[in-house]
Amino acid sequence: MAALRIVLQVIFLADCLALMAIVLLQMSEHSGMGGAFGSGMSSTVFGRDETRDPKRTLTIILATVFMSLGFILSIL
Repeated sequence: MAALRIVLQVIFLADCLALMAIVLLQMSEHSGMGGAFGSGMSSTVFGRDETRDPKRTLTIILATVFMSLGFILSIL
């Protein structure tokens, strides 16, 4: 049981680091004063298509793993 907990904690730590990295990568496009005035929307007429954004999908997956592992580790 202790070995399983250690393995899950290592996966949890890797997931935390990956989640921080992907969130920081997403912030770069609309940060700063240019994003406040709409310069980030120059790629398409109606803004970014967030449903097809692979960074958004990866963020959802990493957040789900984070929450699941956090719940499992709180029980073990």
